[in-house]
Amino acid sequence: MPTDSTAAQAPASDDTLHLARWTVTSGSNANSRGAVVIAAGDHQWQASSEGNGAVDALFRAVDKALAGVLTGQPRLLSYDVHAVAEGPDAEGKVTVTIAPPTGAEGPRGTGRYTGEITSTNIIAASIDAYIDAINELLAEEHWQGATETAGNRKRTRVSEPDAKAQRAELDEAAGKIDTTDWFNQ
Repeated sequence: MPTDSTAAQAPASDDTLHLARWTVTSGSNANSRGAVVIAAGDHQWQASSEGNGAVDALFRAVDKALAGVLTGQPRLLSYDVHAVAEGPDAEGKVTVTIAPPTGAEGPRGTGRYTGEITSTNIIAASIDAYIDAINELLAEEHWQGATETAGNRKRTRVSEPDAKAQRAELDEAAGKIDTTDWFNQ
């Protein structure tokens, strides 16, 4: 079942990574495929990937898109989903904890970074929490300059509080658009 999301129409801040768009296709007899577009400043990074389920496919797509920013893939330390209430409209709280990529040297190789999002859409909350954790990592002083090195020419700085304000919102109308052509790029 394809799921698609586009960022809300609120103006984007140039000082953080934000999820501009994502889509995922998942089913019982096939690998899941996810695709993302992540933006900061005047640059966008995009990638698609396969995975073992919708969330894994999207996390792998984020890793692939940001490999040049992070000089590798963050290590997923924990992924946790908890229901906040009962019923079909209940929200779930997703918590993602990451560590810097293996092989990162000096201060860039240490630390634990957590993103936490609450939403009725667990897939959207999962990818937003992952981006939130990456923004927390990039907000560290020793990661300054990572986005410009990877193509963000405005030399914008990532800051964790602004990252929380830039989460992608589920756009119900976008779910009716055929994203197959964009997804297969």
